[in-house]
Amino acid sequence: MQSSTTRREFLSRCAMVCTGSTLLGLSAFWGSAGAVSLKRGLIGKKLSPYFTSLGNQIIRCDLCPRECEVAPGDRGYCEVRENMGGKYYSLVYGNPCAVHIDPIEKKPFYHVLPSSRSFSLATAGCNFDCKFCQNWEISQARPDDTYNYQLSPEQVVASALQYRCESIASTYVEPTIFAEYMIDIGRLIKQQPLLKVMHSNGFINEKPLDDLCEVLDAACIDLKGFTEEYYESITEGSLEPVLNTIKRLVAKGIHTELVTLLVPGKNDDMELIRAMCQWVRKELGEDVPIHFTRFYPRYKLKSIPPTPVSTLEKACSVALEEGLNYAYIGNVADHPAGHTYCPHCKKMLIRRIGYRVKVLELNNGKCKNCGRPIAGIWNLAEARPQRFSG
Repeated sequence: MQSSTTRREFLSRCAMVCTGSTLLGLSAFWGSAGAVSLKRGLIGKKLSPYFTSLGNQIIRCDLCPRECEVAPGDRGYCEVRENMGGKYYSLVYGNPCAVHIDPIEKKPFYHVLPSSRSFSLATAGCNFDCKFCQNWEISQARPDDTYNYQLSPEQVVASALQYRCESIASTYVEPTIFAEYMIDIGRLIKQQPLLKVMHSNGFINEKPLDDLCEVLDAACIDLKGFTEEYYESITEGSLEPVLNTIKRLVAKGIHTELVTLLVPGKNDDMELIRAMCQWVRKELGEDVPIHFTRFYPRYKLKSIPPTPVSTLEKACSVALEEGLNYAYIGNVADHPAGHTYCPHCKKMLIRRIGYRVKVLELNNGKCKNCGRPIAGIWNLAEARPQRFSG
């Protein structure tokens, strides 16, 4: 966090992570389980199952591909897990620093419960350091320094129901860093009229991913680029584990959408975008939606101008040329490529103007005009039998 940021500015940024949200109180909100207040610094901790003891009280974190080796008293790269006497603890379990009600389209999910409300939360921390991060004030912060809610999984579920949400989203920062929290929330909603969804960078190991898949209905994954060099220089991560995560999600039947933020001069080469779209079609199938999102100057990339709309349009055209059925443009108001069209008859099925969404020609997940099934989760009744056995 920059030293010039005042306490008031920092609180404001933590509270209003993104526009278009309904904030559940800067200092407190009243949920079904009672008043929930903000408190600065660490509130609670929980022993993680995702570590291996290496001897001499040193552990290896097994949550993400970094596999940090951590000495007693130290933390991993994400800054939210600490070795305490040879055991590894999550410092953010039940302690989100951002709690909002968002439209589901903001995640962005375009093929999940259109125009529904999503109870959205994040803790401090991340296992990437993306140079364009719009939420860097919390993603690059330690939980010691943010103002956090004490919000148990039970309170999350109760509040989501009270505020008439149809999903609970883990979002804003990299949610897999609070995997234990996500999983416990997901287990609680098996019998509730709620979906569990996440927006993730996909940088996670197989075992915790498999545990997440047991409770997850939908995942929106940032496919940030299509070269290792881009991942290393822009995110401090790597591409291959992300590709493996995406394939595993799709193979397990989790509804998956992809997002690529196109940064001018960095990852907007059309031949690379073509190769990426060919990979998506070959490895995932033609029905996985892909969103090409407009970059705006943020964080460490303030000198780069916004993405030209023409670049986003070319990327969408490439995706369609390569046989993908659903290609979208994001962060551009009222663009025709923000709507959903039937791949067969080309009828507009869903119209989106900002977060104003209207379902026009979709009935029980099929195009009203030609009857073609449209990939997605269009109502809770169809999602629940697929994902949960009870």
